[in-house]
Amino acid sequence: MKLPEFAVKNYQFTLIVFVAVFALGLYSLFTMPRSEDPEVHSPQFSVVVVYPGTNPKDMEQLVVDPIEKKIHELDDIKHITTDISNGLAVIQIIYKYASDPDDKYQEVVREINALKTALPEDIADIRIEKFSPSDVSIYQYALVSENASYGVLKKYSKALKEKIEKIPALKKVDYVGLPEHQVNVRLNLEKIAQQQLTQNQVINALRSENVNIPGGSISIGDKKLNVKTSGNFTNIEEVRNTVVYSGAGKIVYLKDVADVRLGYEEETHLTRLNGYRCSFVNASLKDKENIISVQDKIAPVIEDFKKDLPANIDLIKVFDQAQSVDVRLSHFTRDFGIAILLVLVTLLPLGTRASVVVMISIPLSLAIGLTLMNVLGYNINQLSIVGMIVALGILVDDSIVVVENIERYLRMGYGKLEASIKATSQIGIAVVGCTVLLIFAFLPIVFLPEGAGDFIRSLPLSVITTILASMVVSLTVVPFLASIILKPHQSEEGNFLLRAMKKGIHTTYGKVLALALGKPLVTLLVIGGIFLASLALVPVIGSSLFPKSEKPMFLVEIETPEGTNIAATDKVTRYVESVLKKVPEISSFASNVGKGNPRIYYNVVPHNESENYAQVFVQVAGLKTREKVAVIERLRKDLEGYPGATIRVKDFEQGPPVEAPLAYRIYSDDLIALRKTAFDIAAMIGKVDGTIYVNNPLLVKPTDLKVNINREKAGLLGIASGDIDMAVRLGAAGLNVATYREDVGKADNYNVNVSIARPGKIQDEQMFDHLYVPAANGRAIPFKSVADIGFESSPNQIRHYDKDRYVTISAFVKPGYNVQRLNESITAQLNSFNFPKGFSFKVAGEKESQEESFGNLGIILIVTVFGFLGVLILEFKTFKSILIVLSVIPLGIVGGLIMLFLAGETLSFTATIGFIALVGIEVKNSLLVVDFTNQLRQQGRSIEEAIIEAGEIRFVPILLTSLTAIGGLLPLVIEYSELYSPLALVLIGGLISSTLLSRLVTPVMYKLLPPAVVPLPEEAG
Repeated sequence: MKLPEFAVKNYQFTLIVFVAVFALGLYSLFTMPRSEDPEVHSPQFSVVVVYPGTNPKDMEQLVVDPIEKKIHELDDIKHITTDISNGLAVIQIIYKYASDPDDKYQEVVREINALKTALPEDIADIRIEKFSPSDVSIYQYALVSENASYGVLKKYSKALKEKIEKIPALKKVDYVGLPEHQVNVRLNLEKIAQQQLTQNQVINALRSENVNIPGGSISIGDKKLNVKTSGNFTNIEEVRNTVVYSGAGKIVYLKDVADVRLGYEEETHLTRLNGYRCSFVNASLKDKENIISVQDKIAPVIEDFKKDLPANIDLIKVFDQAQSVDVRLSHFTRDFGIAILLVLVTLLPLGTRASVVVMISIPLSLAIGLTLMNVLGYNINQLSIVGMIVALGILVDDSIVVVENIERYLRMGYGKLEASIKATSQIGIAVVGCTVLLIFAFLPIVFLPEGAGDFIRSLPLSVITTILASMVVSLTVVPFLASIILKPHQSEEGNFLLRAMKKGIHTTYGKVLALALGKPLVTLLVIGGIFLASLALVPVIGSSLFPKSEKPMFLVEIETPEGTNIAATDKVTRYVESVLKKVPEISSFASNVGKGNPRIYYNVVPHNESENYAQVFVQVAGLKTREKVAVIERLRKDLEGYPGATIRVKDFEQGPPVEAPLAYRIYSDDLIALRKTAFDIAAMIGKVDGTIYVNNPLLVKPTDLKVNINREKAGLLGIASGDIDMAVRLGAAGLNVATYREDVGKADNYNVNVSIARPGKIQDEQMFDHLYVPAANGRAIPFKSVADIGFESSPNQIRHYDKDRYVTISAFVKPGYNVQRLNESITAQLNSFNFPKGFSFKVAGEKESQEESFGNLGIILIVTVFGFLGVLILEFKTFKSILIVLSVIPLGIVGGLIMLFLAGETLSFTATIGFIALVGIEVKNSLLVVDFTNQLRQQGRSIEEAIIEAGEIRFVPILLTSLTAIGGLLPLVIEYSELYSPLALVLIGGLISSTLLSRLVTPVMYKLLPPAVVPLPEEAG
């Protein structure tokens, strides 16, 4: 290999290149965006349709079916799921993960806009929501006041929003929890009748007065002037003075037949902080921005804003992700420091000078790796840092092997320059081969599909870029530095630590190796038995996907029966708040009634508007993960069994979103039979020990009021059914017929809402006694003359999965129970369940997510396996050598499984990644031994002599590289994270077992299958 010679002899060029790269690495370190979690861009969108007063069956027929049919025709659609409830449909459109999110979003917008003409005209709202990782609120503030009016709270919420919006790095700043203003026009039906008018005439008059038609422009002399037309209403008096009738010598104004005043829309979202009334102001971060740098920009804005607040309003910071990221990154910095110290300790047997050479390779390799990550568009987050720490233990391997070989040549009497070039060239091909093998080992993780792959990708990429850099450094900078810094040892055997290590290896390993070589088949059988025995731990350990989040926060979800109004849901929420106030570990809680909390976690999408739903966002600052779990368990017991409501205490989960760990989709078009079956299955799952929060969405069937029209009577009076429906709408929800905008400053547009008089904030059933319907002759006919009201039960919820009706029965798992084993038990019961004809079921939840995460890996696994084989063929040219090298793979599995068992961990997603990565590390060590054994045989040694000599000489660098890797990984275990500690445990356990066992297996396999080697005496020495 000529690269080491070029680097040493042209050291000036080598220095300039690597100083430049180091500078780029420092630049990347200070400028790269930082976030807590990786950015996951999912081509997933929601179409939310709000159609008040529509029952689920009508919503399905009129709205959902046409939209689903249109969307289903598009390319690259993976799944369409729809939740249909009273007045609301939420259609989730999930494209294949490889699709471009921006292009597909534009496609959905285009198709929905084209479809609007085919949908009912009186739909209140259709909005399309795009899921973006940057939509997560990194800041949440609360403006708290028990006595400030909604108008005052809105004024200051809007002012704060506008101030925060001016910070360039922030986006999507909004406020929630305040009803919007609207002009309430309450019709006096008796006065309308006295004036011989109809309510339709009043409504049409308001609509015609509110038409905003641009007047164009005209010329006067040499000037061109715009003509301003009447436009929108700009003050209340204009609305009151709207002429609703003129003729027969009289003019009737709106104020003569209606009460007109500025009020508020009906409250659909109530917000409180620690039980006190408030509004929430939320801000999210733009893509590729640095979350840490935003802290310095927003702090002065908040402090300045507080000075202008009235005494009865407090501004409180509810949530600050930037601070959380800062703490997490500082912990990683500490771990990095500890890892480097541990690595330094493990390098002491090489000697101080050799250790310095190896240590210099660390910052250089990390700098190159960081620069490459920056170029690839990745940011600094917890997983990319974990990847760097994992790489830290591996990246010094190449340098250790090179330095140790140079030291060996120095002890053999070569000069510094010659030793550096010859020793590095001798081992150069093996180092390149090892690095390429490691890269191939991590490739399956890089190309994992779906959201799980996107989430984890920065970890393997940071390892790959760093070890690739370490290979280049070990073949260029390390030999150059060695030629300057290293010097011949006083003892040919090295310093006292190295001598002690060699002596220990010779007296212990030498004897055991001789014994193993004496009985090779017995050795393989014993070690094979150990491997098979370790596999028995797999079912005991169990598997899981992603662990719980370590963030000191969780959610309390409250769900009352379908049809419950917001006041009743709020009553349950206040009870939950009273319980939370008694828990000393809780630092704050933010309540949202009628809607989910604004998005504050990357894989949790806020719950849509629903009066029977509430969510409390709870923070437990300073608690460790296991302490937080203890608080959650205590609250679960305190809040269980509340009458008339389901209260769930849920922790945040890592990885892509999953509805629940245990979930089962039951399919059938028969809604009645589906509901009955759902009851039976929910009861069955509830009896399984370990399940909690079994959810059956069809549990309660709501009751609606049904308008029954007397069609004969209505026909005789010339009353259309549509006019009756319009009258009901007018009485119940009111009609938005015009727009009002105050002509001052940055005023908002408000709706002008027309309805009949109300006894309070909310309309009640007495409304039907006061309704009138216009007849053909212009007379107002009492509503109850042509229709009556009855009760009717309706489906509480209709759900579609790829256009098929279904229901999901889900459950969470108690701490200490394994998801996989519970799922296997429930699936077995479902397989023997007597489903009615036409029914089917599918296992969802973690099981489905796991299949998606590790599925579709066929191509990349083929590439990886044959890539491994290709590298080994180029290295050794014989299949026997390949078999010898690959024989060590099972040996790391032994230690990895034992370590997981002892630590009480499951075979999680990241633990699985640890096993995949372990393959490359094991094969790399075995490759070094086989390569050196072949070299010794080329120099004339016999097979057994070459095996023993290579085993003992290569044991030192292999032991050192294993110890450095373990030293680098230890902080990840000590810090303990449910996300990445299992990965570190697998690697540490695997390194221990493979280092010990493979040192016997590789020589034994070599003896049984000695590859053909052509002696090359001229290269001896």
